[in-house]
Amino acid sequence: MKILISVDGSDYTQRMLSYLGTHGPWNGPEHAYTVVTVVPSIMPRAASMFTKDTLDAYYRDEAEAVFAPVREALSARGTKADFLPLVGQPAEEIAKAADRGAYDLLVMGSHGHGSFGGLVLGSVATKVLSHCKVPVLLVR
Repeated sequence: MKILISVDGSDYTQRMLSYLGTHGPWNGPEHAYTVVTVVPSIMPRAASMFTKDTLDAYYRDEAEAVFAPVREALSARGTKADFLPLVGQPAEEIAKAADRGAYDLLVMGSHGHGSFGGLVLGSVATKVLSHCKVPVLLVR
């Protein structure tokens, strides 16, 4: 199974990784894992004050700050994964990545807070569910 794991560096990411690690069907060498994080893009007017190299370094550093503990957790379990840093609106980019990559499953943690429409699941999770064409496993 080809699995996309969405992470944001929160406690919910750690909870979701723990869930995957302790539930046999989702943790095994027969699966191909890709871990994705989305760094929100800087507003165009503010971004215009920086060079492309500076912005790229900022986005890369922000993504790596999220990926580092995930790499460590997966490595401790002996799980191999590819890492995909993206820039933009998180919900939209996660859903697009899941669809583009032809994944069998998207796994993500849910904060369970946000705007009125996202009170039950969280606003990013709600938007991903509405935009994504692949099955989504939410871990709370």
